[in-house]
Amino acid sequence: MANFAKSRVPGFSVDVYQNEFLPEGGREVSAIVTVTSTGGGTSGGAPLSGVSASPAGIPVSAPSAAVVIMVDCSGSMDYPPQKMRNARDATAAAIDTLRDGTEFAVVAGTHIARQVYPESGGLAVAGPGTRADARNALRRLSAGGGTAIGTWLRLADELFAGAGARIRHGILLTDGRNEHESPAELHGALESVAARFTCDARGVGTDWEVKEVTGIASALLGTADIVADPAHLAADFTAMMENAMGKEVADVSLRVWTPVGVEFAFVKQVAPTVEDLTARRTEAGPRAGDYPTGSWGDESRDYHLCVRVPEAGIGQEMLAARVSLIVPAGDGGTPQVLSQGLVRAVWTDDLASSTAINPQVAHYTGQAELAQVIQQGLDARKSGDIDGATAKLGRAVQLAEASGNADTAKLLSKVVDVVDAATGTVRLKAKVADADEMTLETRSTKTVRVKK
Repeated sequence: MANFAKSRVPGFSVDVYQNEFLPEGGREVSAIVTVTSTGGGTSGGAPLSGVSASPAGIPVSAPSAAVVIMVDCSGSMDYPPQKMRNARDATAAAIDTLRDGTEFAVVAGTHIARQVYPESGGLAVAGPGTRADARNALRRLSAGGGTAIGTWLRLADELFAGAGARIRHGILLTDGRNEHESPAELHGALESVAARFTCDARGVGTDWEVKEVTGIASALLGTADIVADPAHLAADFTAMMENAMGKEVADVSLRVWTPVGVEFAFVKQVAPTVEDLTARRTEAGPRAGDYPTGSWGDESRDYHLCVRVPEAGIGQEMLAARVSLIVPAGDGGTPQVLSQGLVRAVWTDDLASSTAINPQVAHYTGQAELAQVIQQGLDARKSGDIDGATAKLGRAVQLAEASGNADTAKLLSKVVDVVDAATGTVRLKAKVADADEMTLETRSTKTVRVKK
């Protein structure tokens, strides 16, 4: 088992955690790849005019950013009336959090998408005057009409297309189901805007569909959450905008190269949330594929990589995969490599070495299972399968206890009565508040880092 800290470029590092030892005939190699960005005012793309670049070619300048806030203004936002008022206040709080120079716009979403600010179209540039004008424009946000979220996303994409910013981020709020367009229409909109901007999605109240909101955030590499009480919207919007303003490097991809004979199994983000990236691969030359990770600030994320190597004899070793952090070149040329890490395979007849499971791999395998069994348990509960729901949610309680995921354990305790957490013995609660069930489902993919 090894921790290989690889070459560093200012701002990013890649660390690989794995048990590289395989028994004779062993083929499956798993590794946890930890990517850490230390920020430092870096930004993807070409340096701005008059701005110097680091030795790695990354400009050392505050990044340009564009933000579009999409606010649900369907008729249901008027029940109760304070919900719409809370949404206006939250949008104003987000606008106040914008960094000077950030391009921004506000969109009112119903069965159509309508730009509320700036009225002239395009994006405004954040400053004292435009913030004040935008706050005044929010008075025109009123409830009435249906819900067609795909139209909101397409308008946001049009607005971003006219911006020069590398970091493009949306904030989307809804309180109901996407009833005025088909699932296929929403899916088509998500496919058309994916990789063009990131988006955080929030559901307010308890009348929205969790899978719709989490699906939007997943497709657009953002976060999803519930704000059950509309009074908490302003704090949540402020936190989302602060996080968006902290992003410094855009359009980062995880590039995985494998040698001849190595089969690719999967790559998943496993912290801070579980997100399967396997199907999002775009080819990047012979035996290499890129997986999108979105924009980065000062943060760290973990990825689980699995490959299958050819069988080999005792004492042989090979490079199983090379993992690189990539950003596109500003002029459309060769992408920049920010950092790299190596995944190895070594065949041994030492039983203790070849059967040991790396702690990071074991931990995140459990966290991925935790997210899966919560979803399966809640689906079973909704369908009336009491035994199935009890078994799956009991396993979830057991996994949360073993991994120290206290937040998820607390959410589970509002859906089941825990008899014995260590064995996963639980009883389903007879009555569960909608907000508690939806919160558990929405936050089921949130993970905790491995204990050091």
